[in-house]
Amino acid sequence: MKPKIGYIGLGAMGLPLARHLVTKGFDVTVNDIDQSRVASLVALGAKGAASVAEAAQGADIVVTCLPATAHVEAVVLGPDGALAHMAPGSLLMDTSTIDANGTDRVAKACEAKGIGFVDSPIGRLVLHAERGESLFMVGASDEDFARVEPLLQAMGKDILRCGGRGMGSRMKLVNNFLLLTIAQVSAEAVALGTRLGLDIETILKVTGSTTAQNGQLHTLMVNKVLKGDTTPGFTIDLAFKDMTLAMTAAAENRMGLPVGAAAHAVYGGARAMPEFATKDYSALLEWACRNAGIEAPRTE
Repeated sequence: MKPKIGYIGLGAMGLPLARHLVTKGFDVTVNDIDQSRVASLVALGAKGAASVAEAAQGADIVVTCLPATAHVEAVVLGPDGALAHMAPGSLLMDTSTIDANGTDRVAKACEAKGIGFVDSPIGRLVLHAERGESLFMVGASDEDFARVEPLLQAMGKDILRCGGRGMGSRMKLVNNFLLLTIAQVSAEAVALGTRLGLDIETILKVTGSTTAQNGQLHTLMVNKVLKGDTTPGFTIDLAFKDMTLAMTAAAENRMGLPVGAAAHAVYGGARAMPEFATKDYSALLEWACRNAGIEAPRTE
C-alpha cells in the first residue's frame, strides 16, 4: 500500500515533482502559497490543503520543497508547522537546498518527536524535473531511505546516497558551488568569444568537442538564455543564496575559496539589479555581455 503524502512547496522544482507522484497513483495532499499551483494538481487527482497543518495532518510522509533555510524552519518547526501535526512514526523528507546546519536542526527536532528524517536535495534543471529525470542526493538511515525510495523513483531518475542524515544537504552545497562557478566562467567565456568576433555556433561546436564541454554552457545556456529565454527555472537570487551557503560553510571550516569568492561577488552584483535578480541564472551571460558593452548572442 502506497503511503499518504503531504507535499509542501510547489515552486519551479516542487510542482513537477509533485505532479509525478500524483500521476503515478500516490495519495498526495498539496500545499503552496500560490493556489493556482495547488489547483493544477487537484485537477490531476491530488487533494488541496489550505495550510501546512492540513497537508501534514495524517500524512505518512511529508515532503518539503522550499526556497531557503528560513522557509524550511518556519514551515517545519513553526508553532503551527508540519512537526506540530505529524504523528510519531511518520517521516519528513526535505528536498530543499538549505544550510546544512539548518538541516541538522530540523533532523534533531524530528528525532525528538520520534519522526524519521531524510534530506534529499534535487539535482539537475527544471527541464529534467518536468521529464522525470531529476537526480536526488540523499542523506538518510537505511530504514528511512527504504521508506522514501519509492517516492524518489517516482519523481526522478537517479538516486545517489551520500551518507547519513545531513549528508545530502552537504553534497548539494558542494555540487551547486561547482556548477554555479562553472556557469559564471562559461558566461565570461562566451562574452569573450563574442567580443573577439566568434559566432555562437562556432563557440558551442568547438567547446562541445573538447574537455571545455560542460553542462552549464551546453545544456543550460543552449536551452535558456541563448534562445532568449531567461524566465526563471532557478533565479540569480537563489543562485546567490546557494553560493553564500558554500562560502559560509568554507568560512566555518577555516577554508578559503578564492575562485568561488570571485564568482560569489558576480552573483551578488547581478542580484543587486532588480531586472536580473529574478531572471534565470543562465542570464549571467546577459550580465557578462552587458558589462562588456556587447549584445548577448543568440542561437535562434
